[in-house]
Amino acid sequence: MSVQTRSVLTAVLAAVVAVAGFLDVLPLAGLAALLVLALAAGWPALAGLPFAPGSTAVVALGGLGAVAAVTYTPLQPYLQHMPVVFAGAVVLAFVNELLRRDGRVRLVESVSGTVAGTVLAVCATGWVATARVDGGAALVVGGAVALALGSAVVALHLRTWLVYLLTVVAATGGGTLVGALLPTVEVSTGAVLGFGVGVLVAAMHALFDRVPALARRLPSVAVSVLPVTVSGVLVYVAGRVLAG
Repeated sequence: MSVQTRSVLTAVLAAVVAVAGFLDVLPLAGLAALLVLALAAGWPALAGLPFAPGSTAVVALGGLGAVAAVTYTPLQPYLQHMPVVFAGAVVLAFVNELLRRDGRVRLVESVSGTVAGTVLAVCATGWVATARVDGGAALVVGGAVALALGSAVVALHLRTWLVYLLTVVAATGGGTLVGALLPTVEVSTGAVLGFGVGVLVAAMHALFDRVPALARRLPSVAVSVLPVTVSGVLVYVAGRVLAG
């Protein structure tokens, strides 16, 4: 899958997040669950983990459990049960190694890679937690719009440094625009959120662009989903710190 296709896919997913966040929490939670499954399916091949079925299962269970916990926690803070879910996923990562029958080669790499994938999957809960707070839907829309614009710019055929610069500028502009249009989001909050999302998108592109595994479909889908999942926790933190 080419970089242009991956960038467009990320932008489309970000747009869907914006729509889901505008509708209600449950559609957004369902979308977050689908993002977790897509990331879990491609992460082992992307990270080169030796036991793909087990790692996929651990990442999926950890991510889905975290989404469910954040969605159905009745009172703030909505992330209060997420550490328990993540701790359970870490235990599952070790159980996964006990179930291997291949000599357990690259044991440390397998455990660390599986846990890292779970961390990335759990980040998707940030979208849900943000949408549940007062005025959070507007923050979800702002972060998603910034992500969509920044990801779309990555598809341009320009010099690498210029693409990264335009990515940050476009994302910052998108966040600022949402802050100007929606009364529940300050312009400064939208600008800072968009800037953070733009830097994240550029960094993700620089980190994974030349990974050989991207010649296959599932790793490419995982890389396309990754900015969307990780942006969730960034939007949540920005909302808590900047918007109170």
